Amino acid sequence: MQDNKVFNDPIHGSIELHPLLVSIIDTPQFQRLRHLKQLGATDFVFPGACHTRFEHSIGVCYLAGKLIIALKQRQAELNITENDVLCVKIAGLCHDLGHGPFSHTYDGMFIPKARPGLGWKHETASVQMLDHLLDKNNLRTKLPDHGLKLPEDLVFIKEQIAGPLRNHVPPGQWPYQGRQEEKSFLYEIVANKNSGIDVDKFDYLARDSYYLGMQNSFDHQRFLKFLRVCKAGGMKHICSRDKEVGNLYDMFHTRYSLHRRAYQHKVGNIISTMITEAFVMADNHIQIIGSNGQIFTISTAIDDMEAYTKLTDYIFQQILYSSSPEARAILENIIDRKLYKYLGQVRPKDPVADTLDECTRMAASIAQALPDGRTGVTLQAEDFEVTIINMDYGKKKDNPVNNVYFYTKNDPTNATKISKEQVSLLLPETFAEQLVRVYCKKTDEPSFEAAKIYFKEWRPPFELMDQLGLELMES
Repeated sequence: MQDNKVFNDPIHGSIELHPLLVSIIDTPQFQRLRHLKQLGATDFVFPGACHTRFEHSIGVCYLAGKLIIALKQRQAELNITENDVLCVKIAGLCHDLGHGPFSHTYDGMFIPKARPGLGWKHETASVQMLDHLLDKNNLRTKLPDHGLKLPEDLVFIKEQIAGPLRNHVPPGQWPYQGRQEEKSFLYEIVANKNSGIDVDKFDYLARDSYYLGMQNSFDHQRFLKFLRVCKAGGMKHICSRDKEVGNLYDMFHTRYSLHRRAYQHKVGNIISTMITEAFVMADNHIQIIGSNGQIFTISTAIDDMEAYTKLTDYIFQQILYSSSPEARAILENIIDRKLYKYLGQVRPKDPVADTLDECTRMAASIAQALPDGRTGVTLQAEDFEVTIINMDYGKKKDNPVNNVYFYTKNDPTNATKISKEQVSLLLPETFAEQLVRVYCKKTDEPSFEAAKIYFKEWRPPFELMDQLGLELMES
């Protein structure tokens, strides 16, 4: 039997991994993650943010193992097996296998434009890529050599990544197949659908803060020391000690702060938009060879994991040197820093639909803001780029801590909830906000000056938080 292997990580230090995990890492499908930047185009604004999905995935695997082993040692009555431990680690390692070029730019912006109505998510591709990885590298038959039971353990791994694999589960029925209800808490480690508190978040908050050069006020190492499983509502949940509730609010606030300061930075945001436009224009010019010699494009590669394995951030350079002049010109403008010009942003009082159609309608209404054309420059709807930014604490408008169970020192088996008022009167009243940002695609000075007037005269088709009119935030 192979020995464990040690990886050196700047966030977690020395990480020791099981031989099966190392076998998964040493495959082309996992090594592909070295070429997918964790934060997409953010390094165009924050030069240090060049870390990848590869190192993040190893970090999540490590933390997943640390959490489940802590529960196993703390509560023997949970009957956590070595199989459970290994499956949770594999899920943590493989949860991001399905990400595309520039991460969320691909699945959140490009695919909806290139293939509207598809509803594709990278978690689905992660499960498909895991299957492809196991088959392509003859690892599926080796899983039993490490004590894993097929098919239930593999199903359990996939369910941790993408949620229930069965469709149309009747209400009230246990939706999972890999593990029964008595081990429901295992589904809250890698990707927690209930509260959003999981090791994926623990790693990316620490890792992104480190590479962005920002402070992370959430201490995940301390938090892990106060977790235990309690029964609530007929299910077993991972619960936190009551005194850690402030630490939890710090975690969600850190997440919001990273979105506000980095993930949704107005320059990084428009660069992602420009990259998306280039991808759309180049889609039919890029040929990727997949299974049985079939040819796929940037948008159809998700239909074939052989082709998708070859799709990484390198596509930027491929387009930059391609025969698609329009797409190439957009990327050249990014390199030369000839970006679309930021005009400002407005804050709707009530949320607006975050759809391409809504953005198109708003761009048209901006172009109609000056029907008399008194600026000397006439701008059309296509000269404006409108983006809708959603920022929250992880559960849209709801307080995510309302979904968290706590226990007390004197009663460690009883799960309770803690209201915001019990914690502090200084916590947020609302937990989500939406911004509508407007850019001008024409970068010459006369057009930009005219665009600023169009923007100031614009009356959005929604009520603003600022009752005095547009909230103009100059760049």
